[in-house]
Amino acid sequence: MRVHALLAMLVLTGPALAQTQRANGPGMTALPLPAGARVLSMEEAERLLVERNLLVVAAQRGVDAARAQRLVASSLPPMQATVGNNIAEFNEARNGTLRGARFISPSNNISAGLTVLVELGGKRELRRRFADGNIAVAEAQVMDTMRGQLFTLRQNFIGALNARANLEVALANRGSLDRTESLLRRQLTDGALPEGDLLRFQASRLPFEADVTAAAQSYAAAVAQVAVALALDAAAIVPAPLSRDPMRVALPAVAIDVRGRFDSMPEPGISRGELGDAVQTRPDVLVAARQANAAGANTSLAQAQRWRDVTVNGGWSRSRLSQDLPQSSQTLDATNQFTLNLSVPLFTGQITRGNIGAAQGQQAQIEAQATNALLQARADFATAWSAYEQSRALLRLYTGGALNRAEMAYRSAEQAYLTGGRSLLDVLDALRTLNATRVAGNNARGQYLTALAQLEYATGVSGLAPRL
Repeated sequence: MRVHALLAMLVLTGPALAQTQRANGPGMTALPLPAGARVLSMEEAERLLVERNLLVVAAQRGVDAARAQRLVASSLPPMQATVGNNIAEFNEARNGTLRGARFISPSNNISAGLTVLVELGGKRELRRRFADGNIAVAEAQVMDTMRGQLFTLRQNFIGALNARANLEVALANRGSLDRTESLLRRQLTDGALPEGDLLRFQASRLPFEADVTAAAQSYAAAVAQVAVALALDAAAIVPAPLSRDPMRVALPAVAIDVRGRFDSMPEPGISRGELGDAVQTRPDVLVAARQANAAGANTSLAQAQRWRDVTVNGGWSRSRLSQDLPQSSQTLDATNQFTLNLSVPLFTGQITRGNIGAAQGQQAQIEAQATNALLQARADFATAWSAYEQSRALLRLYTGGALNRAEMAYRSAEQAYLTGGRSLLDVLDALRTLNATRVAGNNARGQYLTALAQLEYATGVSGLAPRL
């Protein structure tokens, strides 16, 4: 009976290890990972995302392009200067013969001109307004890209912490079973235990080793997605060596080892009504609204085309070729001429009406999309709030008694084993059930923390995502 009691105490070190894990905090316990993993907190990850995320960088370059377009839009139409000369001439007689053919040097004749487009209807100012609207759209797109990438990072980070907490449970079980097997081997050596009991115990612990493998793979996959969001190379690591123990597998090498308080249960600290009102300032809703404003400026620019622009051409020419009249009393040395022409486009009414109609159609289309974006944001908020409430209720089921009841059931199996009413394998089955409950509790906590991050993503209100 003393040997059985000692065996039970060692097998039951799983709950004791879980209590130690809770003292350290799930998500914070050091793991036996291969060397080289970069320890990363969520705060540091968010800072790196702002600096390194490639989609955010690309969106910021879009703002630069929009500001450059404003320089173009606010500029006056470029003037055109022309310079030229007559390069050759010949005379034609009445009988059709050609006389006096010659090439002419630029020093003998030259002409210069300047063409200026005079815009009417305030087109330059309207172009500037349209460019300003596009800058506002690009800036809102940066905020929306940042919102989306932060949510993706937080979602992956919380998923990695969830996988890490499950891996901690699996490793705690492994350590407990290692100590139990070590004691069984000593008892077998002392002759106090038949070899069949040890073999049955070794066979029964294989599912626990599979739990370690599955949890380790889930953790490796989760941290790889965190690396993508931070523009880090998840494959730039040294592969983990194979385990020499045939009864266990080595943990995989990972580029990042995330750390965070996975046992926290923060509250939003803001009412549902306030969150619902804040949806209209969500970055993607702002993008749609600003696109509608820019479309309105484009319509005004199209309407300004009713004012026909005037093109002014001024010119000067000088010629030193002989142009004396037969009756002139003085020989002329050169002739200077000045010209001024005005041109106005004709028959542009149909083109203008077509451009106005196209701009108005685009504006109506974008305004409809802006309204739809707001309605979609409201729907996202409703979904996120429902997910938050459901995940909170589920988490309270686990923290409010489900885990305690699972531990009580395990202790009951222990007592039955101590009195001879259960076998050691029955106790292992009870331990497996307890571990499944712990993993389900970790998953419920991960769902709750993700729901908070999703609530911030759906409303655009900062500070709702958990600070781990």
